[in-house]
Amino acid sequence: MSNKERALEEHRKHNGKTEIMSKVRIESSDDLSIFYTPGVAYVSEAIKQDINTAYDYTSKSNTIAIVTDGTRILGLGDIGPEAGLPVMEGKALLFKKFGGVDAVPICLSTKDEEEIIRVIKAIAPTFGGINVEDIKSPKSIRIANRLSSEIDIPVFHDDRQGTAVAALAGLINALKVVGKGKGAKIVINGAGAAGIGIAELINHYGMHNIVVLDTEGAIYKGRKENMNEFKEHLAEITNKRLERGTLSEIVKGADALIGVSERGAFTEEMIKSMGDRPIVFALANPFPEITYKEAREAGAAVVATGSSECNNQVNNVIAFPGIMRGMLDARIKRINNDMLVGAALSIAKSTGKINAEHILPCISDKGFETRVAPSVAGKVAAAASATGEARIKVTEGQVKKRTKELIARYKKVERSALRHPYPESRETLL
Repeated sequence: MSNKERALEEHRKHNGKTEIMSKVRIESSDDLSIFYTPGVAYVSEAIKQDINTAYDYTSKSNTIAIVTDGTRILGLGDIGPEAGLPVMEGKALLFKKFGGVDAVPICLSTKDEEEIIRVIKAIAPTFGGINVEDIKSPKSIRIANRLSSEIDIPVFHDDRQGTAVAALAGLINALKVVGKGKGAKIVINGAGAAGIGIAELINHYGMHNIVVLDTEGAIYKGRKENMNEFKEHLAEITNKRLERGTLSEIVKGADALIGVSERGAFTEEMIKSMGDRPIVFALANPFPEITYKEAREAGAAVVATGSSECNNQVNNVIAFPGIMRGMLDARIKRINNDMLVGAALSIAKSTGKINAEHILPCISDKGFETRVAPSVAGKVAAAASATGEARIKVTEGQVKKRTKELIARYKKVERSALRHPYPESRETLL
């Protein structure tokens, strides 16, 4: 059976990948009187008196919404909300497995920016956080920015911020491998959500020698062609030497080349023209800008891609479960770059012994669940407290412990599922 056939069969067999489970037992009228009526009324009255107690009495404290309009799904593009649902379910599964976070897919039948913002604001009271996912850029950035300023729960833009955290973590370790520091010249090809996010975060970390390119070439202060408000911001914080030209021109002598663009955007000649022991991150999905083998053969000392088929996979799953776990446990109001840098530093440290073939943790690594996400969650919560964004005081150690407990709890559910698989197919039920 091919991978395609198996994927279709398994999804059909289980009617998707997620379900809602009860935390409590309902076995008597007394149970009903506590968990439904009249008991639930007392809880509602308590929340009415103090709205913040919703975090204590309801699932809000551990539940997020994954929101998409289906306009930029994986490498599939604009395929619509229904076709995007399996991907959002998969994301929800990863949030739960690696961070103990309950995530609800919300696939919207509108592409209108204002309507999406209105809908998310309307459903926000149910959730402790929002994950904006697979919405076309730059609309997705505008949506996330607006929501961050207009609702009082964190809005996480994974395509932008999750990718940035994973890339920064990998870059920190890659630079150690090649013996270079924050002064290295970093070239980023692609000025969509991911490229913007990476440039902003590595700049915040202290790497200021950055040039970002789009289809028109280098972005610089004063450029008029194909600019928007986000590229204007990039022009302010990057390319201080006002370099102009194409990728093949800008990349000469560079220490690191990061691609969040398209297949075939990098050539072996470009890599050969880079500085000593260059770093290449070819992160386009599903096909990288250059293959791992081609980049290595061209002289790259460290190569990373977005593919699980190669060493050094830059995958958001090493970042987003722990980030959201820390945000929920600190009950933060909004995300800031200090939290994201804290997450990246934690991931870099969690990698263990690094070398050219191992600059990031891999989800298949032994102990990945209990090593990476708890550490990330703790650092995010600590940064939230330090920057005044946390609603409650929690220590890094407390958050790490809770994360490990939730991950262990989910492992028990997985083991139970293996022993007692989902009992009936749709055909049997009908």
